[in-house]
Amino acid sequence: MMNETSPPVFPEPGAPVPDFDMEASHDRHVSLSALRGKPFVLYFYPKANTSGCTKEACGFQEALSDLGKEDGITVIGVSRDAMPAIEKFADAQNLSFPLASDATGAVTEAYGVWIEKSMYGRTYMGIERATFLVDAQGRLVQAWRKVKVTGHVAAVMKAVHALRAGK
Repeated sequence: MMNETSPPVFPEPGAPVPDFDMEASHDRHVSLSALRGKPFVLYFYPKANTSGCTKEACGFQEALSDLGKEDGITVIGVSRDAMPAIEKFADAQNLSFPLASDATGAVTEAYGVWIEKSMYGRTYMGIERATFLVDAQGRLVQAWRKVKVTGHVAAVMKAVHALRAGK
């Protein structure tokens, strides 16, 4: 039995990922239906312009030429921040990939990343740093939960290369 703070059970590799449709940075829009036929990385970060989120976003930006050109992978970052904060973050870090706003919280909840967290003895709800690699048919290839930023982009790139190689 699940309690109120337990995230929903997320699909196993090979299962379809939850649908999404969100406004994104630089007047873009991202949705699962628009990505059909293309593999993508959907990563969730807690808050724009914080040190860990900046390091992670810059890591994906640096890897983008390899991921996008060589592997045909779209990268999308997702937070619950409002669009003005997301735009400021994208501009400050020169991020060319879309950062999406899950203002309603529907996507973070569907992906099971809206969780109870604690800091300094205080509990609160927040986004668990997580990344999902999705194939061209919208099926989960691999999920990384409770991500530590250091080395994470390299791990995602390794999985992307394996996907491309058909492994």
